[in-house]
Amino acid sequence: MTIDQLLDTLHLGEDQDIEFKAADGGLPRSLWDTVSAFANTDGGYIVLGVAERDGVFIIEGVRKPETLLKTFWDGHNNPQKLNQPVCSPSDVAVIPVDKHRVVCIHVPRVSRQQRPVYINGNPLMGTYKRNFEGDYRCTEAEVRQMLRDAGDEPLDGQIMEGFDLNDLDTESLTAYRNRFASRDPDHPFLALNDLDFLERLGGLRRDRRSGAEGITLAGILMFGNERCLLDALPHFHLDYQEQLSSNPEERWTYRLTLDGKWVPNLFNFYYRVYPRLVDGVDVPFKLDRASIRLEETHVHEALREALVNTLIHSDHQSSRPITIIKRKDTFIFANPGRLRIPKEQLYSGGVSDPRNPNLQKMFQMLGLGEKAGSGFQKILRAWREQHWMIPLVSENPTLEMTRVFLPIASMIPDDVERELRLVVGDAYRTLDELGRVILMLAHRFGEVGNEDIQHYRSEHSRDIGTRLGQMATSGWLEKAGHGRGTRYRWPATRNLGLFDTIPNVVVDSEQSTDSSEHLALRSEHLKPSSEHLSSEQEDKLLQISADVSSKGKVPKALMASTILALCEEDWLSLRTLARLLNREPDSLRNHYITEMLRDGRLEARVPGKPNHPNQAYRTTPSR
Repeated sequence: MTIDQLLDTLHLGEDQDIEFKAADGGLPRSLWDTVSAFANTDGGYIVLGVAERDGVFIIEGVRKPETLLKTFWDGHNNPQKLNQPVCSPSDVAVIPVDKHRVVCIHVPRVSRQQRPVYINGNPLMGTYKRNFEGDYRCTEAEVRQMLRDAGDEPLDGQIMEGFDLNDLDTESLTAYRNRFASRDPDHPFLALNDLDFLERLGGLRRDRRSGAEGITLAGILMFGNERCLLDALPHFHLDYQEQLSSNPEERWTYRLTLDGKWVPNLFNFYYRVYPRLVDGVDVPFKLDRASIRLEETHVHEALREALVNTLIHSDHQSSRPITIIKRKDTFIFANPGRLRIPKEQLYSGGVSDPRNPNLQKMFQMLGLGEKAGSGFQKILRAWREQHWMIPLVSENPTLEMTRVFLPIASMIPDDVERELRLVVGDAYRTLDELGRVILMLAHRFGEVGNEDIQHYRSEHSRDIGTRLGQMATSGWLEKAGHGRGTRYRWPATRNLGLFDTIPNVVVDSEQSTDSSEHLALRSEHLKPSSEHLSSEQEDKLLQISADVSSKGKVPKALMASTILALCEEDWLSLRTLARLLNREPDSLRNHYITEMLRDGRLEARVPGKPNHPNQAYRTTPSR
């Protein structure tokens, strides 16, 4: 049996981290390093009974699996060996493979509150993480970062000894109060002196247990002067870059960083960076109910959310910088610290777990940022409305960083498709939709992994993994790493990964159900049209929709009759209808599609499942 056949037998996909270990002499000593590494990173599987000889894996099996399992559970439940249990009985199984038996141990990724998982009673010497090459012992800085994230106490609420009101920039505090007053002129906080005002915001705190009192980390981050910030946080660094030149030798066309020319606290950074982020954003304007042009669109709101989220969710005590990059076709927001909620929860919304709730409150008092876990949903909504590629959130467990890409481009622009054809050649014509999307994502982001693609497609991760492997074998993509760490790189950018362009990084040694909104975003709004309309069909449909698409508000009867005319000959998805009618998909669904399905004017390809990836609509034949 080959290793691929073994993985099929164990039902493990290529996107899983898998560690094979021989167990002819009993439980391997290195097993506990791997348990710690998997638990602290993204989880994985340990398969006992597979040996490696001269680079070839050989299935030998385990002679006495019952004895081995007893030894495993004895160590697993011993706090002197493993500081806390991470596996349940359902995570461990003995599986027959031909004439042999192997032991498969699933180690889940633990929550932030459980990290670090360490061995031998010593977190500083016994904490491991996983990278492309295997398990490695964490540095003291990495362990302390995990410990910071594990606690429920706000990271920005600690009292900073030796700092007082004189360490804050009075102009920044005054400017904050003025903006606050402009937004809510009758707020009772405005009658307070600076000390009491800071206390209400969380910038000053009195510890009721110890009696200590002083400026908090949040107060220093929001209002501190440069010397104060660097004394409190020696690695504090903010970096905003505009990379708008077509000249590859010109690294940036504008840069804002710590240079002594301005007070680099978060309040000033936000109000210097946001106007530049939205400057030149080319999106169609909208009118309010009084037919007055709105100066701010949902794209502006989304960029504001992305900027605020980066500042309030950062681990500011990390040695790595906050970096924001504006390019012609992408916005990039990078912050130290991994996500504190599962990535799928981020995309579906409704849950918030901020690292720095005091900073969050300070920005919210100015009308900036969301608290109910809806901030990322606003970003998704804005990008969906523009029919741009879905934002990509990528974590780097090694660097303990999170990066958010906001591409301002349609799914497969003509120039990108031309480049894809150059790489793939004549075989491009034979690619299905999944293959083209994988190549497009790899081209856009430089490199992708299985999990990244799952946000755009509804196929199972194993099917995506198989396709990625085929593309790597064909030479269309370059494969690096293994397990969940496997990345597939676009050939022209083999040396440029998602996290390779962050400047000044200091390294001390980062299935949705049919009814989920996440799947709805992938299937209806963000993937390319599945109708494959010919140019003749497209022209005909555009003529039918012209009376609606060229206008703002139209009579409901006209909209309904136009939808029926569009769907007369074939199935059309909600995304295609929205594009043809120049309307938002959610608006069409809520105000027309649902009602027309209910009264029988339309029929659904997949009845009862509005968010199914193959969902589409057509006029009921009897009509």
